[in-house]
Amino acid sequence: MLSLFRRLMPREERFFDLFARHADCVVRGAEALRGMLDGGAAVQQYFPAVLAAEDEADAVTREVVQAVRRTFVTPFDRGDIQALIGRMDDTVDQMKKTAKAIVFFEMTEFDADYQRMGDQVLRAAQLMREAVPLLAKISANAGQIGVVCESIRQVEGAADDIHDAGVTALFRHAQPDQVLRFIAAREVFDLLEKTVDRFDDAANEIENIVVEHV
Repeated sequence: MLSLFRRLMPREERFFDLFARHADCVVRGAEALRGMLDGGAAVQQYFPAVLAAEDEADAVTREVVQAVRRTFVTPFDRGDIQALIGRMDDTVDQMKKTAKAIVFFEMTEFDADYQRMGDQVLRAAQLMREAVPLLAKISANAGQIGVVCESIRQVEGAADDIHDAGVTALFRHAQPDQVLRFIAAREVFDLLEKTVDRFDDAANEIENIVVEHV
């Protein structure tokens, strides 16, 4: 009887607005992180925007968690909602860690491989923002969601290749008296790769939701 009653009740749709708001924060964070990788004065220019995007994303995440607790009929399982917003939030958290490392290591010069990694982060963010609204009509949009999630996986694969080539280049050009510089540069490369990995995690979570609800 309770399950029938839940099906007859109107769903709370504000979750999709919250997901969209969070995805916008993620894209803004990715844009700012990519801006930092232009180097020079751009590092300090864009750094605050990364932090602001992460703060706003955290606020939206808290709204989602509170809404889950207060809402009787959710659009899909409560655990799935919390897992999805958690995975989404992991992406911008990782951006913040990357941006803070850049500032901590006082890096202001970046070669093209860093910028290409930044491009992959931004592309993954844009794709996630494209995928999230499609969850409002899972059955109708299942195919399109799959295509977008596969595109995120392709971005992740491209980022792995850029990372490997970039780290190899760093090693080949490292000078004996620049060990600390090499370590810092390698760390930022790794953090950028992890950022793209977090988008792959989010895409997997989205696809899990589709599988469970189609």
